[in-house]
Amino acid sequence: MAAPARGRGMSGPMTTLRIGTRGSALALAQAGWVKQKVEESGVKTDLIVIKTSGDRSVDRAIQSLGGKGIFTKEIEDALLNHEIDLAVHSMKDLPTELPDGLTIAAVPPREDPRDVLVSQNNIAFKDLPKGTRVGTGSLRRKAQILYSRSDLSVVPIRGNVDTRLQKVGREGIDAIIVAAAGLKRIGRQDRITEFLNSDICLSAVAQGALGIETRTDEPSREAVAFMHHEPSSLEVVAERAFLRKLGGGCYVPVGARAVVKNDLVDLAGIVADTEGRSLFRGVISGPTGQAAALGITLAERLLRQGAGEMLAGLTTDR
Repeated sequence: MAAPARGRGMSGPMTTLRIGTRGSALALAQAGWVKQKVEESGVKTDLIVIKTSGDRSVDRAIQSLGGKGIFTKEIEDALLNHEIDLAVHSMKDLPTELPDGLTIAAVPPREDPRDVLVSQNNIAFKDLPKGTRVGTGSLRRKAQILYSRSDLSVVPIRGNVDTRLQKVGREGIDAIIVAAAGLKRIGRQDRITEFLNSDICLSAVAQGALGIETRTDEPSREAVAFMHHEPSSLEVVAERAFLRKLGGGCYVPVGARAVVKNDLVDLAGIVADTEGRSLFRGVISGPTGQAAALGITLAERLLRQGAGEMLAGLTTDR
């Protein structure tokens, strides 16, 4: 991911930037933050809410909707059709390959990437009684939770963050696993029972990061360049390279977490089967200039260890 051009605000006459976003409370909070930052730089903006296929089918499992791009395709189409000037995405929703003509113009500072437990009566993960029903819509979370505690019952749930919070203690759901970033961005961090250690649940690729997407070589890139945070971007680059090499998406349980400190990247990655029976885990470190190469190398290492055969089996089962 190339660093965007330097500069604050757009050159030339003042214009109004149209910002495309999904309509959930979380998406609006994220887009609203970008809108505020851009307007503080002297550029007017409008928010344009776009409904995606993932938003229209909340009663179906994500994996059954086709996986890649279910929360982004319609927004990217609007960008390509010049109906909006930039889009604000949860980076983890973006496929690792972008459409021709589009680019990630900025990755702002990353929010907390960890997963958290929200449980009835604030019971910690290790103390959840046998048979506790834990809700999640993520195969990655399901696989890791069952790998760590096969005595729990993981049940599928969909819906926005507020909807999921409302299910705790209802509909037979005793606890849920969600992203810390989502709760923090909508001001619901008070509901967090426990931040889950990465040994229990390694986060999704690019979790907690925003991606501001624009058309390539257009003034809107310049307008958001000042929000770019290079360490966060490098973490995302390493994690997305890991996922891209594995060929994974919503269909397979893949987790990754990169941490940039000084001039080094530390990257951890996992691949698991959907029922948590087996899990491949690895770590790698190297210079930030090799962020993408590190992700590819770690993926190749896990594939050689047996993750390749497991992924092939999951694809066949799907």
